[in-house]
Amino acid sequence: MSSSPDRLLLELRSVRVPGRNAPRLDDVSLQLRPGERVALVGPSGAGKSTLLAVANGLIRPVAGEVLWNGAAPARSRRRRRLQQALIGTLWQDLRLIEELTVQQNLNAARLARWGWPRALLNLMLPVETTANAEVLARVDLSADLLAQPVTALSGGQRQRLALARLLRQDPLLLLADEPLAHLDPRLARDLLDLLLKQASGRRALLLSLHRPDLLAGFDRVVALRQGRVVLDAAPSALAGHQLAALYRSEA
Repeated sequence: MSSSPDRLLLELRSVRVPGRNAPRLDDVSLQLRPGERVALVGPSGAGKSTLLAVANGLIRPVAGEVLWNGAAPARSRRRRRLQQALIGTLWQDLRLIEELTVQQNLNAARLARWGWPRALLNLMLPVETTANAEVLARVDLSADLLAQPVTALSGGQRQRLALARLLRQDPLLLLADEPLAHLDPRLARDLLDLLLKQASGRRALLLSLHRPDLLAGFDRVVALRQGRVVLDAAPSALAGHQLAALYRSEA
């Protein structure tokens, strides 16, 4: 499935997700085009993780519409799996498979396209080593790590491996849920620079974060509060008091 610059990679139309005491998302609309880099900000509990889960299909809203690359989610399991292969998510907890090697973790990103025979082969033999070495190089990791178990990697190497796995998937829509949390400032900046670099041309990036000092590299900032979009603007158009008010206690 290709994407033209005028087509929306992601569109949420008046999405609503219920919660225990209040909606987790309430009448949320959002558009993402190829090449856009959008930061998702807001206090804890504002709905950022829920919005990302709706965007990648893990949560189905009770109202509203979700469109991926101009199309509604497919009904058949096979077509929906291929559709979702175009959406990649970098989780805060990374979700690497500890028992497998770096190579096997990278190939796990291809399972939606491969099917079971090739997936089983990946567990027994090195598969597509050249492609995996190339994607490691894009995140400044050596191909010498391919045969290493994930347990042998440092924290910084794990972060980069998770990003490499995302790129190995080759999605159009890159989603990242607080990927910079708990990282030291240098590593956080390096990882963010890598993510921003990948979101160009046909790809778009939607990344949630709590660091207003890192907004300058984004094209747009979308702010959530109590499950609603309260700001959608370029970083240069945001005043400091607007961000301060966003995180101010409700009490």
